[in-house]
Order: sequence, then structure tokens, then C-alpha cells
Amino acid sequence: MSASAHSDAATRGAVYLDLLEQFRSADIPSAELDARLLMAAATQVDDVALIADPDKLIEAQYLDVLGDFARRRLSGEPVSRILGRREFWGLSFSLNNATLDPRPDSETLVEAVLAHVADRDAPLQILDLGTGTGCLLLALLSELPNARGRGVDCSAEAIDAAQDNAAQHGLADHVTFSVGNWGEGLDGPYDLLISNPPYIPTADIDGLSQEVRAHDPMAALDGGDDGLTAYREIARETQRLLSPDGAAFWELGIGQAGDVSRLAQAVGLRVVGVAEDLAGIARVLKIKREI
Repeated sequence: MSASAHSDAATRGAVYLDLLEQFRSADIPSAELDARLLMAAATQVDDVALIADPDKLIEAQYLDVLGDFARRRLSGEPVSRILGRREFWGLSFSLNNATLDPRPDSETLVEAVLAHVADRDAPLQILDLGTGTGCLLLALLSELPNARGRGVDCSAEAIDAAQDNAAQHGLADHVTFSVGNWGEGLDGPYDLLISNPPYIPTADIDGLSQEVRAHDPMAALDGGDDGLTAYREIARETQRLLSPDGAAFWELGIGQAGDVSRLAQAVGLRVVGVAEDLAGIARVLKIKREI
């Protein structure tokens, strides 16, 4: 924090205004939200208490923590990385250096799957390829009480985060996480197969925002020369592992629907639907096997 924040006037209200001014001066678009979240975490007080008692002094040790948070945010580090958590589908997920930061756009996939499922009490088998934090799979399991899931990721560190998240949400008995190369070594069939693979073309990585480029793991971003490397493998695995009447849901990058659809069709899969995100961008393909 600035020097003034360490003076006798280090009240909740004054510190918040100081932090907000710093974030606005740095052109941080979510300045107000970021300031509230970081203050609440640093002072171990929720939003309501911060607002209800703006004249209460903040203890020095909390100001030091907040000062560190502020410096990290001003350097371009996302709030979710500073706090080590991100909310997704109304659930809080732990992050680490090997996991992609869950994005609101990915909730489109959860919505698409739930729209497809006719009976939410059915004992469905779900496979998540490239599970990361486990957010997609665990969000679905939170809505499908009798389903069972398997999440696979190439990173042992990501699997650690996914297992922690399953335990935090009381879903550990409903899911198995394992380190692996996509579906290698797995046997089907699965009723649902989901994936949010790396899909950014290598040449486009440098053009991503600093918050993404510098803080998300490269393995979760880089989709190869054309951005489609992972989809080629996932298409083959979907053809092999999906049940005859099952459905797969793959998240897409902007403008990739046509190319990914052709990859699916090349291995005997059918694209039966496209789900758009809130911005109207084709975000998820719904895929079935040719019978």
C-alpha cells in the first residue's frame, strides 16, 4: 500500500479508496471488484463487514499482506492467481501453476451438457480429457448426483489440484483423477466425454494479454501451429471411448468451429450442435458417433 495507508488513518474505507485509486490509475478494468476481493482476503473480513464498518482500523500485518497483493495486481497478476482460487459454476476452485484459470466462457460447456441430459438422476459415466482444476467435471457432478467421473491430465500437479477440489466439494467418492496422455490406456464406454483442450495457435501466444500469457501454464494454452493439435487426438479418443448413444462436448477457440468439425467428421463422428457463449461466439461442439 502507499505510505498514507500505513498512517493512523488506515481505516477500511480509506485503504479501500487508496487501493481503488491505484487500480484505476493503472487502467485495471475491474478495479472496484479487484479492490474489494483483495481487501477481503487480506484482512480476513468479508465484503459486507468492510462496507458496514468503514471507520475500523486495519491491523498492520493485514496492511502488509494487502500491500503485497496490490503490488502483484499492479504488475498484471490476476486476482485469481493472487488468491489461488477462482469461482466457477458457483463453486470455488483451487488453482496452481499447472492449471488453467477457469473462465466464465467455459460454463457454456456445462450448460450444454446439462441441456443434453434427459435424466439428471441417471448413473452416467463422464470422461474429462485435460481436466486441469477439474472445474468442468466437478461442476457437472454437482448437478448429476448419480454420475461418476474420470478426469485425466498430463500434469501431476494439476491432478493434485483437481483431487483437492473434489474433496473440498464433497465429490471425491464420485470421481477418479489420473495422470495420462488424453485417453491413452482407458477403456470405455462413456456416456459423456468433455474437453477444454489447448487451442491457441503457437504464433498467437505472444498476442495474448499479459494476465493469460504470463500466468496460465503454456501447456494449457498452446494448441500447436494451427491450434488444432489436441483436437486430432481427442477426436480419435472420442471415437474409441464414447458409447454408441453418448455425446461429447468440446470447447472451442474463436473461429474454430468449422475446422474442428471437419476433424471430427474425418474420424467418423457427427457434429450435432453448436453452443454459443454470452458473446454469441461458437464455444462448444456437441458430437456423437456415427452409428
